[in-house]
Amino acid sequence: MIRIENVCKSFGEKQVLKNINMEIREGETLAIIGGSGSGKSTLLRLLIGLDRPTSGEIYIMGQAISHMQEAELDKLRMNMGMVFQYSALFDSMTVGENVAFGLREHTDLSEEEIQTIVARKLEQVGLPGIQSTMPGELSGGMKKRVGLARAIAFDPKIIFYDEPSSGLDPITTVKIDELMKETQKKQKATSVVVTHDMVSACNIADRIAMIYEGELIAIDTVQNFCHIKDERVQSFMQRMYMGREQAE
Repeated sequence: MIRIENVCKSFGEKQVLKNINMEIREGETLAIIGGSGSGKSTLLRLLIGLDRPTSGEIYIMGQAISHMQEAELDKLRMNMGMVFQYSALFDSMTVGENVAFGLREHTDLSEEEIQTIVARKLEQVGLPGIQSTMPGELSGGMKKRVGLARAIAFDPKIIFYDEPSSGLDPITTVKIDELMKETQKKQKATSVVVTHDMVSACNIADRIAMIYEGELIAIDTVQNFCHIKDERVQSFMQRMYMGREQAE
Protein backbone atom coordinates (compact mmCIF):
# COMPACT_ATOMS: atom_id res chain seq x y z
CA MET A 1 0.00 0.00 0.00
CA ILE A 2 2.89 2.38 0.85
CA ARG A 3 6.51 2.08 -0.20
CA ILE A 4 9.28 4.42 0.96
CA GLU A 5 12.55 4.26 -0.99
CA ASN A 6 15.77 5.96 0.16
CA VAL A 7 13.89 8.97 1.50
CA CYS A 8 15.93 11.85 2.93
CA LYS A 9 14.61 15.16 4.20
CA SER A 10 16.66 18.20 5.10
CA PHE A 11 15.72 21.65 6.32
CA GLY A 12 18.64 23.87 5.37
CA GLU A 13 21.77 22.13 6.61
CA LYS A 14 19.89 19.98 9.12
CA GLN A 15 19.16 16.46 7.87
CA VAL A 16 16.00 15.25 9.61
CA LEU A 17 15.50 11.93 7.79
CA LYS A 18 18.30 9.74 6.45
CA ASN A 19 17.73 7.06 3.79
CA ILE A 20 14.42 5.69 5.07
CA ASN A 21 13.33 2.44 3.40
CA MET A 22 10.04 0.85 4.43
CA GLU A 23 7.01 -0.99 3.07
CA ILE A 24 3.59 -0.76 4.72
CA ARG A 25 1.31 -3.61 3.79
CA GLU A 26 -2.31 -3.39 2.78
CA GLY A 27 -4.64 -3.76 5.77
CA GLU A 28 -1.97 -3.66 8.47
CA THR A 29 -1.47 -1.19 11.31
CA LEU A 30 2.07 0.12 11.53
CA ALA A 31 3.10 2.20 14.54
CA ILE A 32 6.01 4.57 13.99
CA ILE A 33 7.66 5.39 17.31
CA GLY A 34 10.51 7.64 18.38
CA GLY A 35 11.36 10.42 20.77
CA SER A 36 10.73 14.11 20.24
CA GLY A 37 12.75 15.40 17.29
CA SER A 38 13.46 11.91 15.95
CA GLY A 39 11.84 12.67 12.57
CA LYS A 40 8.69 10.58 12.86
CA SER A 41 6.30 13.54 12.44
CA THR A 42 8.31 14.76 9.44
CA LEU A 43 7.91 11.31 7.88
CA LEU A 44 4.15 11.51 8.39
CA ARG A 45 4.03 14.91 6.67
CA LEU A 46 5.89 13.40 3.72
CA LEU A 47 3.45 10.48 3.51
CA ILE A 48 0.41 12.76 3.25
CA GLY A 49 2.16 15.10 0.84
CA LEU A 50 2.32 18.17 3.08
CA ASP A 51 6.09 18.16 2.56
CA ARG A 52 8.28 16.71 -0.20
CA PRO A 53 11.43 14.61 0.30
CA THR A 54 14.81 16.17 -0.43
CA SER A 55 15.65 12.92 -2.20
CA GLY A 56 14.15 9.45 -2.60
CA GLU A 57 10.59 8.48 -3.50
CA ILE A 58 7.32 7.62 -1.77
CA TYR A 59 4.74 5.40 -3.47
CA ILE A 60 1.12 5.43 -2.28
CA MET A 61 -1.08 2.76 -3.85
CA GLY A 62 1.57 2.37 -6.55
CA GLN A 63 1.76 6.07 -7.41
CA ALA A 64 4.95 8.10 -6.92
CA ILE A 65 3.93 11.24 -5.01
CA SER A 66 7.16 13.22 -4.51
CA HIS A 67 6.76 15.29 -7.67
CA MET A 68 2.99 15.12 -8.07
CA GLN A 69 1.09 18.29 -8.88
CA GLU A 70 -1.17 19.44 -6.04
CA ALA A 71 -4.39 18.70 -7.97
CA GLU A 72 -3.21 15.14 -8.61
CA LEU A 73 -2.22 14.76 -4.97
CA ASP A 74 -5.64 16.00 -3.85
CA LYS A 75 -7.28 13.20 -5.86
CA LEU A 76 -5.04 10.64 -4.19
CA ARG A 77 -5.79 12.13 -0.76
CA MET A 78 -9.45 11.15 -1.26
CA ASN A 79 -8.20 7.66 -0.35
CA MET A 80 -6.61 8.92 2.88
CA GLY A 81 -7.96 9.97 6.24
CA MET A 82 -5.98 11.99 8.77
CA VAL A 83 -6.53 12.16 12.54
CA PHE A 84 -4.59 15.14 13.87
CA GLN A 85 -2.75 15.32 17.19
CA TYR A 86 -5.10 17.88 18.73
CA SER A 87 -8.16 16.88 16.66
CA ALA A 88 -7.99 20.14 14.60
CA LEU A 89 -11.75 20.65 14.74
CA PHE A 90 -13.22 23.95 13.55
CA ASP A 91 -14.42 25.62 16.76
CA SER A 92 -17.02 27.74 14.94
CA MET A 93 -18.70 24.68 13.40
CA THR A 94 -20.88 22.05 15.05
CA VAL A 95 -19.69 18.47 15.31
CA GLY A 96 -21.90 17.53 12.37
CA GLU A 97 -20.50 20.35 10.24
CA ASN A 98 -16.95 19.27 11.11
CA VAL A 99 -17.55 15.69 10.04
CA ALA A 100 -19.37 16.84 6.89
CA PHE A 101 -16.74 19.42 5.91
CA GLY A 102 -14.72 17.28 3.51
CA LEU A 103 -17.83 15.69 1.99
CA ARG A 104 -19.25 19.12 1.19
CA GLU A 105 -15.96 20.42 -0.19
CA HIS A 106 -14.94 17.46 -2.33
CA THR A 107 -18.06 15.53 -3.37
CA ASP A 108 -21.34 16.12 -5.19
CA LEU A 109 -23.37 14.23 -2.60
CA SER A 110 -26.78 15.61 -1.67
CA GLU A 111 -27.26 17.12 1.78
CA GLU A 112 -29.44 14.14 2.73
CA GLU A 113 -26.67 11.71 1.75
CA ILE A 114 -24.09 13.74 3.67
CA GLN A 115 -26.24 13.79 6.81
CA THR A 116 -26.69 10.01 6.58
CA ILE A 117 -22.92 9.49 6.37
CA VAL A 118 -22.27 11.91 9.26
CA ALA A 119 -24.77 10.11 11.49
CA ARG A 120 -23.34 6.71 10.61
CA LYS A 121 -19.72 7.73 11.24
CA LEU A 122 -20.52 9.39 14.57
CA GLU A 123 -22.32 6.25 15.65
CA GLN A 124 -19.33 4.19 14.54
CA VAL A 125 -17.03 6.13 16.89
CA GLY A 126 -19.48 5.86 19.77
CA LEU A 127 -20.96 9.38 19.63
CA PRO A 128 -24.43 9.01 18.14
CA GLY A 129 -26.70 12.03 17.90
CA ILE A 130 -24.24 14.79 18.81
CA GLN A 131 -24.29 16.55 15.42
CA SER A 132 -25.47 19.87 16.88
CA THR A 133 -22.91 19.93 19.73
CA MET A 134 -20.06 22.46 19.53
CA PRO A 135 -16.45 21.24 19.87
CA GLY A 136 -15.94 23.43 22.95
CA GLU A 137 -18.48 21.29 24.80
CA LEU A 138 -16.50 18.08 24.25
CA SER A 139 -13.82 16.37 26.33
CA GLY A 140 -10.41 15.64 24.80
CA GLY A 141 -11.33 12.02 24.16
CA MET A 142 -14.60 12.98 22.48
CA LYS A 143 -12.77 15.45 20.22
CA LYS A 144 -10.43 12.64 19.14
CA ARG A 145 -13.47 10.52 18.28
CA VAL A 146 -15.01 13.33 16.22
CA GLY A 147 -11.66 13.78 14.46
CA LEU A 148 -11.71 10.07 13.62
CA ALA A 149 -15.31 10.27 12.37
CA ARG A 150 -14.26 13.09 10.02
CA ALA A 151 -11.22 11.11 8.86
CA ILE A 152 -13.27 8.04 7.91
CA ALA A 153 -16.16 9.93 6.28
CA PHE A 154 -14.78 9.03 2.82
CA ASP A 155 -14.18 5.37 3.77
CA PRO A 156 -10.46 5.84 3.10
CA LYS A 157 -8.09 3.03 2.20
CA ILE A 158 -5.38 4.56 4.42
CA ILE A 159 -5.77 6.26 7.81
CA PHE A 160 -2.94 8.33 9.31
CA TYR A 161 -2.89 9.10 13.05
CA ASP A 162 -0.63 11.77 14.54
CA GLU A 163 -0.01 11.15 18.27
CA PRO A 164 -3.56 9.88 18.98
CA SER A 165 -2.93 9.47 22.72
CA SER A 166 -1.34 12.89 23.20
CA GLY A 167 -2.98 14.90 25.99
CA LEU A 168 -5.20 12.03 27.13
CA ASP A 169 -5.26 10.30 30.51
CA PRO A 170 -4.35 6.56 30.55
CA ILE A 171 -7.98 5.36 30.78
CA THR A 172 -9.10 7.48 27.81
CA THR A 173 -5.98 6.38 25.89
CA VAL A 174 -7.01 2.73 26.26
CA LYS A 175 -10.49 3.60 24.95
CA ILE A 176 -9.01 5.41 21.93
CA ASP A 177 -6.70 2.43 21.29
CA GLU A 178 -9.72 0.10 21.26
CA LEU A 179 -11.61 2.44 18.95
CA MET A 180 -8.68 2.51 16.52
CA LYS A 181 -8.59 -1.29 16.45
CA GLU A 182 -12.35 -1.48 15.87
CA THR A 183 -12.11 1.11 13.11
CA GLN A 184 -9.33 -0.80 11.38
CA LYS A 185 -11.46 -3.97 11.39
CA LYS A 186 -14.59 -2.21 10.10
CA GLN A 187 -12.84 -0.05 7.50
CA LYS A 188 -10.31 -2.74 6.52
CA ALA A 189 -7.95 0.19 6.03
CA THR A 190 -4.18 0.41 6.23
CA SER A 191 -3.33 2.42 9.36
CA VAL A 192 -0.14 4.37 10.08
CA VAL A 193 0.14 5.62 13.66
CA VAL A 194 2.85 8.06 14.71
CA THR A 195 3.23 7.90 18.48
CA HIS A 196 5.71 8.24 21.33
CA ASP A 197 3.56 5.89 23.46
CA MET A 198 5.11 2.41 23.44
CA VAL A 199 2.26 0.81 25.39
CA SER A 200 -0.30 2.14 22.92
CA ALA A 201 1.86 1.03 19.97
CA CYS A 202 1.96 -2.52 21.33
CA ASN A 203 -1.82 -2.51 21.85
CA ILE A 204 -2.83 -1.38 18.37
CA ALA A 205 -0.11 -2.33 15.89
CA ASP A 206 0.73 -5.36 13.78
CA ARG A 207 4.28 -4.03 13.38
CA ILE A 208 6.35 -1.29 14.99
CA ALA A 209 9.01 0.86 13.32
CA MET A 210 11.40 3.04 15.30
CA ILE A 211 13.00 6.25 14.03
CA TYR A 212 16.07 7.43 15.95
CA GLU A 213 17.88 10.64 15.00
CA GLY A 214 16.38 10.47 11.52
CA GLU A 215 17.22 6.83 10.83
CA LEU A 216 15.01 3.76 10.74
CA ILE A 217 16.77 1.56 13.29
CA ALA A 218 14.19 -1.21 13.78
CA ILE A 219 11.00 -2.58 12.26
CA ASP A 220 9.32 -5.84 13.26
CA THR A 221 6.16 -7.45 14.61
CA VAL A 222 5.07 -6.35 18.08
CA GLN A 223 6.10 -9.70 19.55
CA ASN A 224 9.57 -9.60 18.01
CA PHE A 225 10.09 -5.87 18.56
CA CYS A 226 9.98 -6.25 22.32
CA HIS A 227 12.99 -8.60 22.10
CA ILE A 228 15.21 -6.45 19.88
CA LYS A 229 18.57 -6.10 21.62
CA ASP A 230 19.49 -2.67 20.22
CA GLU A 231 20.26 -0.48 23.24
CA ARG A 232 18.47 2.51 21.71
CA VAL A 233 15.26 0.48 21.31
CA GLN A 234 15.46 -0.99 24.81
CA SER A 235 16.17 2.41 26.38
CA PHE A 236 13.20 4.01 24.61
CA MET A 237 10.87 1.20 25.67
CA GLN A 238 11.95 1.38 29.29
CA ARG A 239 11.50 5.18 29.43
CA MET A 240 8.07 4.96 27.86
CA TYR A 241 6.82 2.21 30.18
CA MET A 242 8.12 4.09 33.22
CA GLY A 243 6.42 7.28 32.05
CA ARG A 244 3.10 5.47 31.58
CA GLU A 245 3.32 3.90 35.06
CA GLN A 246 4.02 7.28 36.66
CA ALA A 247 1.07 8.81 34.81
CA GLU A 248 -1.21 6.08 36.12
